[in-house]
Amino acid sequence: VLLGALARAIPDRIPAASQGTMNNVACGGFNPRTRTSFAYYETIGGGLGASATHHGLSGVHCHMTNSLNTPIEALENYLPLKIRRYSLRKNSGGRGRQRGGDGLIREYQFLVPVNLTIISDRRKLKPYGLAGGQPGRAGINLLIRKGRRRVMASKVNLKLEAGDILRIETPGGGGYGSAED
Repeated sequence: VLLGALARAIPDRIPAASQGTMNNVACGGFNPRTRTSFAYYETIGGGLGASATHHGLSGVHCHMTNSLNTPIEALENYLPLKIRRYSLRKNSGGRGRQRGGDGLIREYQFLVPVNLTIISDRRKLKPYGLAGGQPGRAGINLLIRKGRRRVMASKVNLKLEAGDILRIETPGGGGYGSAED
């Protein structure tokens, strides 16, 4: 919001909106392999907004810079879950003379029942573009249970069953300038 207001005064020095959320995912349960309880918390990167001179970066943390990108192998070794997909969310960055950065897709399959909490934003409002640039795509939180997909709210606290799949698609950044320029 603040950068959007500043862009009116100094448009060539302010970037378009970045993903605008940290995509917080927390879960906990009982690990039968270790016979202990576990808790896990992570934030997931997304797209940076483009500027007058640069494309936005893809798949990065932009609002919480002290976060770790936990390796899939570490997660799967210590927790009763599988990462089914971890990739860039192609074309989620806004179009423009400078493109917004792409968000990420992270898909978890839980092997045991867990308590899940998601705290996210930009699921309805898209990260805005500037100077004629298009907005980035909004994020989406999906629960896939027994093959059925359910869109979840931006803030969620629920119990998942063994076998459930959580798919987080993070927002892309806004584009800068008209794509026709």
